Amino acid sequence: MNWISNYVRPKMGNLFSRRDTPENLWQKCPECSSMLFHREVKDNLNTCPNCDHHMAINATERAKSFFDGGLFTKIAVPEPLADPLSFKDQKRYQDRIKDARKKTGTDDAMLIAEGDLDKLSVVVAIQDFTFMGGSMGMYVGNAIIAAAQSAVEKKSPLILFSAAGGARMQEGILGLMQMPRSTIAVEMLKEAALPYIVVLTHPTTGGVTASYAMLGDVQIAEPNAQIGFAGARVIEQTIRETLPEGFQRSEYLLEHGMLDRVTHRKHMRDEVSIILRMLMKKDARVSGDLPKPSETNDETTE
Repeated sequence: MNWISNYVRPKMGNLFSRRDTPENLWQKCPECSSMLFHREVKDNLNTCPNCDHHMAINATERAKSFFDGGLFTKIAVPEPLADPLSFKDQKRYQDRIKDARKKTGTDDAMLIAEGDLDKLSVVVAIQDFTFMGGSMGMYVGNAIIAAAQSAVEKKSPLILFSAAGGARMQEGILGLMQMPRSTIAVEMLKEAALPYIVVLTHPTTGGVTASYAMLGDVQIAEPNAQIGFAGARVIEQTIRETLPEGFQRSEYLLEHGMLDRVTHRKHMRDEVSIILRMLMKKDARVSGDLPKPSETNDETTE
């Protein structure tokens, strides 16, 4: 009997079993294929520290990184009809909703919250692509209206982060009706002379792009985000031409006048804060909570 192979080796194997090692410690960057430590990615706001590729980030994590101290209060959204068309394909629509809620821990594809951004009260709407591709259904329409109403009531600006594959097919025409509904919500902000800033993230397509995502007073996008209405392949098949390199990406749209800024996720807080203070004619923010400089010159004594 070989005690080394029959006794020692199994014991050592149990001590260093792979079951004791978490499987999600490392992840591969989809752009440069670098192996990244998960904590490093999280601290870098889900962007690759090597190539700056912007990975997906859920609505809650984005809200925590955007508001002062990560503190915010959710705004209630009226619950729409559960399944107005009794839709069923490979699975019932109600079952898809239940599965998505269980997977993401959210009610639907948009989070509405209020809080402070550099001590300026703001209302923020964040579309979550992890919930059924961020698709625009009646809940999303209700959420945008609730966000606009809250912003008008509090006299606060509205910042919207878009991320969607378009309207939700399981709601048919009712999903498409959220385009004019959300447009009316944006008009409420304009009538109240309140800023509406849109941050387009990857991807923002379909009816979302054709409505509230392109109606901001200022249009900002994250780097290399896909932004468009129809897909590039569909466009090429329709016009029978090869599209230029970088078509429907943030940098291409900025170059052709469709966007105002392309901003790294790490700098988004500062960028939006500065723009809001300019639009609302507020005093410039002071770093480090220092008191505002006196307008009168201090007398010096010799």
